[in-house]
Amino acid sequence: MESPVFEEFDPAGDCGCPGCAHWRRVLPHSPAGRFPGHPAARRAALVVAAVTSSAAIGAPAVASHAVPAAAAPHARGPADLDVPAGDRPGTPQGPRAPLHGPGSRAAPPASSARAPSISRADIIERARSWVTQKVPYGVTSYWADGYRQDCSGYVSMAWNLPGNEWTGSLGKYAERITKEELQPGDMLLFHNASDPQGGSHVVLFGGWTNSARSHYVAYEQTRPHTRRITTPYAYWSNSARYVAYRYQGVTEVTDGTAGAGADAAGTSAAPVRTPFPGAAYFGPGAHNKYVTELGRMLVRRGAGRFYPVSPGPRWTEADRRATRAFQEAQGWRGAAADGLPGPLTWELLVMGEGRDIQTGASASSVRGPAAGLFGPASGPPAPSSHGVPGYPGRALFRPGAYGDHVTRLGRQLVIKGFGRHYTKGPGPRWSEADRRNVEAFQRAQGWRGGAADGYPGPETWRRLFS
Repeated sequence: MESPVFEEFDPAGDCGCPGCAHWRRVLPHSPAGRFPGHPAARRAALVVAAVTSSAAIGAPAVASHAVPAAAAPHARGPADLDVPAGDRPGTPQGPRAPLHGPGSRAAPPASSARAPSISRADIIERARSWVTQKVPYGVTSYWADGYRQDCSGYVSMAWNLPGNEWTGSLGKYAERITKEELQPGDMLLFHNASDPQGGSHVVLFGGWTNSARSHYVAYEQTRPHTRRITTPYAYWSNSARYVAYRYQGVTEVTDGTAGAGADAAGTSAAPVRTPFPGAAYFGPGAHNKYVTELGRMLVRRGAGRFYPVSPGPRWTEADRRATRAFQEAQGWRGAAADGLPGPLTWELLVMGEGRDIQTGASASSVRGPAAGLFGPASGPPAPSSHGVPGYPGRALFRPGAYGDHVTRLGRQLVIKGFGRHYTKGPGPRWSEADRRNVEAFQRAQGWRGGAADGYPGPETWRRLFS
């Protein structure tokens, strides 16, 4: 009798089925040292043996059992492409990948962590660029700069890493720090190793918003698009499980201010875009380089009359009055114009945005863009932006914004019947409820897409208050 013939199959290295995965694990320890093949192929071999044996003894072959010529190959999904073992996240984010994705010609990310140097100011500037562009969230999408449009891709972009990382690999480029050591450009990471799908997320730290360090500015990639938002420490959910990290390649911020020859008329060089250092750096008793930089930026925006001498590193009443004048020029009142710079005040100064302080007016009489909007007009008439009376400008309606114009907008939305997303009365701090109510009003006008993004432009304002 002729011996049955068995066909040998080597393991498919890229096959993710349970059978192949099992045999790849046990093969090095198998006494025979042979791989029995893909389960489908093994079944085919047994059928071949059975048919051969039957033919040898003259038994009729069973015609209904067709013999496949070879095992059908398994399809490779995007997650199987060029992703080393252990680097494949089981979470709603993409795997480690080169710029522009696995199918690009870009070099794959380095196997060992390399940390290109970058300043904190550049990290925040890069993070802010996606906020400005409102980059949509996407696990499998890649932006024009090559970075994946999810939370880990966003941090990879801000840190200027050579490829796209995920929450399980970003830590290789960083070192753990304490809450007290956090500075703009650091990250807060929650990687759920036991269950990566259970809330793994990462955000960039943008600076503390209060002296108690209970809230901070977070830059994050989330649905529907990149945002900059005041966030409770450490995060809205799983707060105790977030860990603070500092990028290994970060270079500390230098003073970046003008030399001693700069005069009070604002002839100094343009300010370096330094991230907001935190509320603790300002106020009575503060003495540091950020106070100097704040004063010089305020002088360039029309606050020179508040300083009898050039701004210096020690916090004074002149700094408080100048800061308050700038805040009031934006239309802010009450706690929003307390004379202590917060993240939004700092950002408007650094970016050269917002309204300058009115020349020749005292700090208490400056009214700025929101004058006369919240009661009987006692000062200059309400100004207009884009030709629309009372509209203070788009920059004052965004995450982190705080002012009476936000309260007024919310109250008008309620009056018009578009306040269903408020869980309590409209307030001065811009919230997601404000955005969703504005979006509902815009959609009621028949607008779609970018015209109904939830941020009031001049036409939204005109229709809302007409």
